[in-house]
Amino acid sequence: MAWEAPMFSWEGVSEFVAVAETESFTTAASRLGISTAQVSRQIGALEARLAVKLFYRTTRKVTITDTGQTYYNHCRQVLDGLAEAERAISDLHQTPRGRLNLTAPVTYGESRIAPLVNDFVVRYPELEVNLTLTNQMLDLVAESYDLAIRLGELEDSTMMAKRLASRTHYVCASPDYLAVRGAPHTLSELEQHNCLQGTVGYWRFQERGKTRHIRVTGNIRCNSGWALVDAAEKGVGLIQLPDYYVEAELQAGRLVSVLDTYRAPDDGIWAIYPQNRHLSPKVRLLLDHLGQGLA
Repeated sequence: MAWEAPMFSWEGVSEFVAVAETESFTTAASRLGISTAQVSRQIGALEARLAVKLFYRTTRKVTITDTGQTYYNHCRQVLDGLAEAERAISDLHQTPRGRLNLTAPVTYGESRIAPLVNDFVVRYPELEVNLTLTNQMLDLVAESYDLAIRLGELEDSTMMAKRLASRTHYVCASPDYLAVRGAPHTLSELEQHNCLQGTVGYWRFQERGKTRHIRVTGNIRCNSGWALVDAAEKGVGLIQLPDYYVEAELQAGRLVSVLDTYRAPDDGIWAIYPQNRHLSPKVRLLLDHLGQGLA
């Protein structure tokens, strides 16, 4: 026998919620734009249908019963969900406009995020975008940001997060360097090489299914990935950097990838945003746009 969904009647629910929130039949009627008598009839019919008492009524006061409170909690969620659904449908027909504040790391923002944001503005010219490129972890709520791009492991669990893409870290060097020093084939051989460092004094690998952090040393330490790429191209040493720094050099043969069998798993490119039940159309559309562009 085919399953049939249980019948549910909305009749009386809006009136019940209004009375529960105002503690008055008269005030509830005024809120709904109907007569007090109609509110009373709907509540009476609802109580009869449910076979429970929802309110205690006196000439001076209306008090919700324990059963009524339980019913109200569920009805409020249902009405909120219905309002959310209606807003979502309405948003589908709205053109994004107004101010949009987002932040991203400097290098990744310049190379990947900014071009996609610019394309988004071309599509929706009524937007006003404020894109802040910084490697600082800004407080999105305190500084009124709609969206932030984060790389790697996430630390802030109070935010909502959507994974947009992945990044791969390469260890590489120039053909000239490898011709003179040889290519490392094991992690222990890194001790014999000039490893050019960024802001972190270790490199990340995977060996036998486990993550390993290897301390490395070299004669250059710099907080600019592009400066390290330049040094590696000139034969100074090995570097470990994400794909968006080195992919063009690898494809052109100016750099050569080594230790590929020990490469750590790809980590995430994330969009994070404050916990809101309802994302505005502009933020939701930008999330979709970034996800498609970075995929």
